[in-house]
Amino acid sequence: MDEVPGCPHCGGEDFRRSSMFGELSMAEATGDRDPEPEWLDEAREALVTSGDYLAYEDDARVRVVALQGGWTRVGRSLSAHIRFDDPTVSRRHALIHCQDGGARILDDRSLNGVFVNGSRVDMRELEDGDQVHIGRFCLHYLSLRADSERPAPERLGAGAI
Repeated sequence: MDEVPGCPHCGGEDFRRSSMFGELSMAEATGDRDPEPEWLDEAREALVTSGDYLAYEDDARVRVVALQGGWTRVGRSLSAHIRFDDPTVSRRHALIHCQDGGARILDDRSLNGVFVNGSRVDMRELEDGDQVHIGRFCLHYLSLRADSERPAPERLGAGAI
């Protein structure tokens, strides 16, 4: 019969199952929000058209994705509308449904779950400023409504003084 070797660090032989992604931090378990990144205000100020958006940082680049009406797939799959090529993200991780000036997120049977403002959710209505954790990524839900629209920067045409 095969024997399980002892731990190379402590010599112990008592093992327990563990996730390869580590344990939940107390902030995630209690529903606390992460501090907002410095780039988020700048991303929000750049929005001029009303609608729903997800803003996130990937490889030191800030990305802002406009959510269209209907369903948006998020995951590692090539068919995902918002794709993360990362092992912490399931192929079919989450679905976002936008309709009538609002959005809701649904966990699409992901392995690592969907967290909104630090709390694991199966389905949740999103509100402006919500933080959505999908795998190792933190996405920020931004909702710009017609009453809060900012005018586009004025551009001077040729010959204008």
